[in-house]
This record gives sequence, structure tokens and C-alpha cells, in this order.
Amino acid sequence: MNVLIMGYGKMGHEIEAVLRERGHRIVARIDEKPGLGDATVPTEKHLTETEVAIEFSQPSAVVPNAKLYAKAKIPAVVGTTGWKASEAEVSRIVQDAGIAYLRASNFSIGAHLFFALAEEAARMIQSLPQYDILLYEIHHNQKKDSPSGTALTAADRILHALPRKKRIVTEKLDRRIEPDELHVASVRGGAVPGIHTVLLDSEADTIEITHSARSRKGFALGAVLAAEWVIGKKGFLGVEDFIKDLFLKGR
Repeated sequence: MNVLIMGYGKMGHEIEAVLRERGHRIVARIDEKPGLGDATVPTEKHLTETEVAIEFSQPSAVVPNAKLYAKAKIPAVVGTTGWKASEAEVSRIVQDAGIAYLRASNFSIGAHLFFALAEEAARMIQSLPQYDILLYEIHHNQKKDSPSGTALTAADRILHALPRKKRIVTEKLDRRIEPDELHVASVRGGAVPGIHTVLLDSEADTIEITHSARSRKGFALGAVLAAEWVIGKKGFLGVEDFIKDLFLKGR
């Protein structure tokens, strides 16, 4: 397939490597910083040749890029985080254009196994009130958002499965946490690609479910697999749509 890389930072470089490994053609590498990619904006020729775009850019670029994909009728796979406030606008752009737009906070296949395990564990302790649950994540010192999109996705899955937890708390606490609050803590430092841990704790014992990313390659591979899958689809899609099909193939 012919792929337009939107955002040529660290993830863009990893995506390029995986695309080449899998025999795909790269139309262009686009980055808003001059000199980093092939261009700062895609040309008409780039858009005409593109079968799918893979985007890991900045939150401020998501809406303008969605308009580009809509105009050119290009499906897109988007791993940019931090644009939740713009979701309704992007969804409207996508639906009006009739294209496919698949977004995720994390494309790592292992991370989605982690989400499923965390959700199932949360469901199981609903009838075990002696167990509390919390979540923490660690990332490198260059990450610009906290908590990570992955942590918030895991927290949402836990809330869905565990009715006694009603809301997510991410800020510094100067009080006791309430029983219906799920605390999500973040640490930044070093070069850690990403560690996410769900901790189930009681007076008797502690259970930890952890996903540790060793490199960005797992995220890049998942994004490329999603791009291969999304061609021919339509709608404002969540990664669950892709993951469901992927996991079903293994049964």
C-alpha cells in the first residue's frame, strides 16, 4: 500500500521502518518542522498517490489534517493523543466525507491485551470489596502529556467494568481519596518507553498487571497493521474495531 506518514518524529521513524519491512511504499514523510521530513505539508501529488495516512503529530494538527484527509478521500490511522476536546469536530468531518478514520491512544497489540486483562480483573473484584484498584504509569522525560492516553484508556475500561468506581482522579491529592474514585498517577523521567500498571490491593495481598514497552516498535507495528486493515472501511472508528477482528483471527 502507498502510505503518507504525517508526523516524522520518533514514532514516524519507527513507522517508516516497519512499513519498509512489510514491503509498503512511503509516499512522503510530512512534519511541521522544516527539514525534518520531505515537506511541512503534503502536496496534491502526495495526496493523489496515497492509499492511507498514518499520523503521529501534535494535537493542534489533528483537525487541519482531518480536513485534508476528508478533502482527498483518504483513510487515516491516528495515534496522536491529547485532542479529546476536538473529537466531535473530527467525527463530523469524517462522517461528512465518508472516509475511515481510526484513532487510538495506543496501537501496541500487547497494550490491548493489558486493557482486556485489566478490565476483566476489575469485573472480578466487583464482588470482592476487600480489593481496591489503582493505576500508575511511567514515561520518558520527553513525553508532553500526563496521564498518558494509554493510562486513561485503561482507567475508562476499569470504570466500565467496576460500578463501585465512579470517576477518575489524576491530580495531586491533598485529601483522602474517596472509595468511588480511581486514582491514576504519572511519573516522568529517563528514557522509559512506557510502563503501565494496574494494582489490585487488599490487606492480604497485592496483584499487579503490568505492560512494559521495550521500544516503540510494538506501537509502530500495531499502527501499520491497523492501516492495512482500515482500507475499504468507513466511519469514525476506535481501535477496538480493529483489535476485535485481530483477536478473532487467533481463535
